[in-house]
Amino acid sequence: MSQKSCPISFIKIDANVVRINAFYIFLLFSFYLLTLNKFIIFFIITDFGIRVFVSKNYSPLFFLSSRTKELFYIKSKYEDAAAKQLATYFGFMFFVFIALFDLFHLQTLFYLTSAVLLLCLFLEIAFNYCLGCKIYYLYKRFVV
Repeated sequence: MSQKSCPISFIKIDANVVRINAFYIFLLFSFYLLTLNKFIIFFIITDFGIRVFVSKNYSPLFFLSSRTKELFYIKSKYEDAAAKQLATYFGFMFFVFIALFDLFHLQTLFYLTSAVLLLCLFLEIAFNYCLGCKIYYLYKRFVV
């Protein structure tokens, strides 16, 4: 496999809504890190769980992100949804692990995982750089 590739699903998603959603998650998670209010992390996990196991259309943060896009008249930018879906699965797993690390007082793992997650969110927000696509490329290149 000589060129980079992302998972292809032929389903399109608005990348600007994804970026706005990442911004809201970044804000909520930052607030969680400042307060360690368990309700925030469980809300984020629930939201991700809805997107992973049910449908993004029922996600409160996706709804808020879609309305924010409309409010600010941001143009749609459609991309293949598969890489973003993979990143959603990774995000769900990250938040579950972060909650468990916090619950069991594994502070080093908690802060390390949190830093990686914040970096991924920042890359998505600032540069529209999805790490899920890059991980998929490495997986396809070295494992498959």
